[in-house]
Amino acid sequence: MRRLLLLTPVLLALTACGLIESGDEKAAGVARAEATDVGKRLDSQRPRTADEVGYAASAMDGVEVLRVTGAETHEGEGVELIVRTTGSALESGLDPQTITVRRCFSLRVSPSVEWGEEAREADCPEGPPLRFAPPPEPPQVPFDAVGSHLPRVPEGGRVDEAEVRRVLASLDMDPAITTEVRTEDGRVGILLSPPSDGYSPTDCVLAVVGPGETDVWMPPRVQRMPGEGGCSARNALHPLPPPH
Repeated sequence: MRRLLLLTPVLLALTACGLIESGDEKAAGVARAEATDVGKRLDSQRPRTADEVGYAASAMDGVEVLRVTGAETHEGEGVELIVRTTGSALESGLDPQTITVRRCFSLRVSPSVEWGEEAREADCPEGPPLRFAPPPEPPQVPFDAVGSHLPRVPEGGRVDEAEVRRVLASLDMDPAITTEVRTEDGRVGILLSPPSDGYSPTDCVLAVVGPGETDVWMPPRVQRMPGEGGCSARNALHPLPPPH
């Protein structure tokens, strides 16, 4: 007991001098680390609107989005967020208690921001956390309908490109889906491609109609990346070798 009594003033003196971090400071550090992790998870080379970034951050556990400024991640200074996170830590001392704090931090989401940049503490804006509508789902190619409606041409028969085009038009696909049809050596290659952001793999669908063959497939992911050539009517006619 005497030894504990002697240690108590030493601990108090160290805490007062800032040599031992208080429970409040440690908890604030945990909250800052949480906010910094939010910034890491929001990092992307894909351009996004402020609403898309806000929605992504607000969907993370324990994160409240209180303010969003800027229009798009790839315009000007990017998108600035003020988020509120929570941190907990044990208070230093002989009878430690758990301290929990809520702190606000500023994050900037832009390609120019260094990955892992530490979140900056900020004043908490008044008002409740912001709510964001989920981004619209991209149009989908009706894979099954394409496969079931494309013509089947018997061996030795002739493929009619005009008929193939009529079938594709009858599927009433979203106008945003690009349709490319190419005929070569009596076979028709087809590309159906939803909009792409130029950074992520495109969910394109390929098909080929020829004498004795009608096939529909989606190329491997690596071939659907921008610049890889997998999403083209030519790849439908002359498929690239599978990735290793």
